[in-house]
Formats: sequence, C-alpha cells, structure tokens
Amino acid sequence: MSEPPTTTPTLEKPPPAAPSAPHGSRRFWSPRRVPAAVVAVLLVAGAGLLLYDVAAVRAHRPAMRWRRALARQLAERQLDDTWVLAGAGVAVALGLWLIVLAVTPGRRGLLPMRPPHPDVRAALLRESAALLLRDRALDVSGVRSVRVRMRRTKADVRAVSHFRDLDDVRADLALTLNDALRGLGLARPPTLALRVARPGRKG
Repeated sequence: MSEPPTTTPTLEKPPPAAPSAPHGSRRFWSPRRVPAAVVAVLLVAGAGLLLYDVAAVRAHRPAMRWRRALARQLAERQLDDTWVLAGAGVAVALGLWLIVLAVTPGRRGLLPMRPPHPDVRAALLRESAALLLRDRALDVSGVRSVRVRMRRTKADVRAVSHFRDLDDVRADLALTLNDALRGLGLARPPTLALRVARPGRKG
C-alpha cells in the first residue's frame, strides 16, 4: 500500500502594506528679496560712511559735519525730548517689521497641496482655486451668479439663485463645492462657508 504524498505547508507572505499618505506640506516661505536688499544696502552705506569718517579723523582731518552735529544733539537733548522719542519709535517700528518678516512665511496667495512624494512640494494659487469653485458652482441648476473668496482655512462662497427653492440650491451647492474642495488636493482643505440669496429688486 502506497502512502499518500505529503505536502509541505507553505506560509504565504502578507501583502505589502500600502504606503502611508504623505503629511501635509508646509507653507511656502517668501525669499524677502526686497526687504533684505534694502537692509543690506543701508547697512553697507552706513558702515562705509562711518568707516570713511573714522579713517579721516585718524588722518588728522576734521570729522564730517553730520557726525559732529549728531554727537552734539545726543549730548544736549534729554531722553524725554520729542525728537528722541520719535526716533526711538521709528526704530522700534522698523525692528518689529523686520521681526515679523523674519518669522512669517509670506506668500499668502499659495495654498500648499498634498505632496505625492516626500521630496515633491506643490501649491495652488488662490485665484485658481476660487475660479474652479466658481465654475463648479455655476454648473448647479438655479445659480445665477457666484462670488468666491478663497482663504487659507475657509472658502467663502456667495451665490445668487433666480429660480428653484433656496434650500435645494444650497444643498446642491454644498455637495458640489465640498466635492470640488476635496478634489483640489490641498494639504489642509478649507471649510466651506456658503450663502445663497435671491437677486435684489431693481429700482
């Protein structure tokens, strides 16, 4: 009697896990070329002028008139003088402005998108996103005109309907626009703020 063939059990490998979705892209930072260039030019000009004046004094020449006048004014004026307080206020305002430019990303017109790869960054213009939402809203039956204001965290849509029930138009618009917002592929999809009204009476 022959023995039945034995089969060796095999362990099947589990299917590979789907790659996790990349995290939301951070906002794009502006290079701040104009403020950096202005500050650099002012610093270089001031340092060059001061260095020239110091070298002139070292060469036994009189200091420039502006430096003598500045030294005299600083020695004579009190700390509570109007001009001293005004100059201090201007310096503080300029310093705060530079600090704000340094710690804020800028480029508010760009909406970061979900990157398809960690090494890829993409963004969508706010005007383009608003135009797409407007076109999608105008496709809804009963919508006469649409005004879209796209922000970083909220899409403000105001529509005018000239026929159909407003509740039906609002429901169709909410469904269409929420689907359009998801289709934009933004890293942080904005919330929808929708208003639907009848056209105003003429006269």
